Amino acid sequence: MAKLYFRYGAMNSGKSTAMLQAAFNYEERGHRVLIAKPHIDTKGDRAIVSRLGFSRSADFLLAPEDHARRTFTEYAAAGNPVSALLVDEAQFLSTEQVDDLLRIAILDGVPVLAYGIRTDFLTVAFPGSRRLLEIAHSLEELKTICRCGRKAVFNARRMGDRFVFDGDQVAIDGEFVTYESLCGACYLTESRGALAPSRP
Repeated sequence: MAKLYFRYGAMNSGKSTAMLQAAFNYEERGHRVLIAKPHIDTKGDRAIVSRLGFSRSADFLLAPEDHARRTFTEYAAAGNPVSALLVDEAQFLSTEQVDDLLRIAILDGVPVLAYGIRTDFLTVAFPGSRRLLEIAHSLEELKTICRCGRKAVFNARRMGDRFVFDGDQVAIDGEFVTYESLCGACYLTESRGALAPSRP
C-alpha cells in the first residue's frame, strides 16, 4: 500500500532541497513524479526554490478551493503513470486537501511526500500541518540549528531588525518579513518568555 509521508522541520532545514532530491532520485530511475505547491506560496511564483540554488517549476498549484485529488488526477492522466506526488509548503493546504492526499496514497496507490513546517511564528500549528500530523503514515523531522547551536524548532518572524509576535498567521518571507529558526530557549528569550495563545 502506498503511504502519505510528512517531512517537516523549522525554516531553513532543507525541506525544498530534500524534496528536489527525492524527485531527482525517482526520475533518475525512469519514474514520473508530479510536484505541487499551494497557490498562496508566492515565493518564486510556480518555482520550488532551494537555498542551495536549485529550482524547479511545480507541475500544478493548489488554490484554497481546489479539490486536490481531482487536480492530481487531471495532471496524472496526461502522461506515463505517476510514481509519486511531492508537495512543497504543505502547511498551507486546507484540511480537506490533506485528506485528499491520503486518498491519493490509499485509493490511487501513489505515494505522497508532503514537506512543510509544523507551526507559525506564534508556535500555533498550521491547519495543513495539524492534519498531516494526525493522518500521515510516516512522520520525519528534518533538523536545522539555532544561532546558538542547539536544534531549532520554532520559526520567529522578523520585521527589519526586530522580532514580532503579532499579526496574521501567513506572511510570506520576502522584502518586509523574514524568519529565523530558533531553539526553544532563544525563542522564549526573544518573546520575553511568553508563548502565544492558541488561535481560534
